[in-house]
Amino acid sequence: MPLAPRIYLASKSPRRRELLTQIGVRFDLLLFRAPPREDAATDETPLAGEDPECYARRVAQAKAAHGSELVGARRLVVRPVLAADTTLDVDGAIVGKPRDPAEATDILQRLSGRTHRVITAVALSHAGTEECVASVSDVRFRRLDADEIRHYVASNEPLDKAGAYGLQGHAAIFVEEIRGSPSGIVGLPLCETALLLRKFGYPL
Repeated sequence: MPLAPRIYLASKSPRRRELLTQIGVRFDLLLFRAPPREDAATDETPLAGEDPECYARRVAQAKAAHGSELVGARRLVVRPVLAADTTLDVDGAIVGKPRDPAEATDILQRLSGRTHRVITAVALSHAGTEECVASVSDVRFRRLDADEIRHYVASNEPLDKAGAYGLQGHAAIFVEEIRGSPSGIVGLPLCETALLLRKFGYPL
């Protein structure tokens, strides 16, 4: 049986790599320049008054489109470019990755005992065509006390994750209820991603 074709994954997230591997998608990483030298095309600063789902879609699409431009500029083999963005919607506000432990603590205090939305947008760009889908899940946290928030933040686990927690890590003990896609909460909704890849001819 011939091997499936490869795509480019425009993401540094180890969780997205693991999830693509889980469903048998073959990929190569396509990395962008890191801050403070990042390209303007991949700026993740929210726009004034931007809705969280619109934000996630815009950022994912911008990353996929920029990735396709880099494929041409670097003279790489032309393949589809997959990108994603995960953000939280807390009372209509965009909540991304914390900048430091203090912000991680503040975010977790806001999530304690409440339900929030996790939005992951997935975009695919290839041969001048772009598509984007979004997965929206509801997550309810039990009430957290100050000591467990402090210990969790001290582990550094929250610092590279949207909403300052990872469902696949220690924070799983904070979650009372999920309505939606567990893989979408982790960072790549596999059902939506598979359907998007099929639409572009990837054999899944």
